[in-house]
Amino acid sequence: KSRNIFFTMIVALRGKLVKSSPLSAVLDVGGVYYGVNIPITTAEKLPKLGSETFLHTFAVYREDSQTLYGFATEADRDFFAVLVEKVSGPKIALNMLSRMSSTSLKSAIAAGDVSLLSKCPGIGKKTAERLVLELREALGASAGGSTPLPYNPSSPTNVSDALSALVALGVKLADADKAVRLAVAKLGEDANAEELIKLSLSAK
Repeated sequence: KSRNIFFTMIVALRGKLVKSSPLSAVLDVGGVYYGVNIPITTAEKLPKLGSETFLHTFAVYREDSQTLYGFATEADRDFFAVLVEKVSGPKIALNMLSRMSSTSLKSAIAAGDVSLLSKCPGIGKKTAERLVLELREALGASAGGSTPLPYNPSSPTNVSDALSALVALGVKLADADKAVRLAVAKLGEDANAEELIKLSLSAK
């Protein structure tokens, strides 16, 4: 069934940040004020109000609405576009990227971690299974698969395993994702799951 979604060529905005919240931002671009929906993982990276801000954007035009989505990185924007096109609508895709970074989501998909993906709001087991089925090969998990999506940890399961372990220990998914992201930033993408878990727990 067609969702009647049409995509425009507005791929980025640069302007002064005049308002922000965990899920939205307003940019003054040459006197034109753009309201942009953003995930929490992008809101964490916004500068202070009044500062110049650059967002990679993705615009969705429906028959009854026009909505702009913004992201801190091009990889996040492109992954959001893939989620919208292949599996879910913009709202669910944005919720997913608010709970887990694109790197964590890609890792969970590449590892086939349906249980972890199912913990994202609006993502049941069936949708999680579709994510794995539709995107796993594109992430390079299948032999001979191409890799059109930006993703390059040496072990595709390290982040997913660390996240799953922290969630199993009772850490909220969003908190676990943030802790693992910080651990990866400090230790590097080659760190194994045990190292990521240890550092994540010590930082709490």
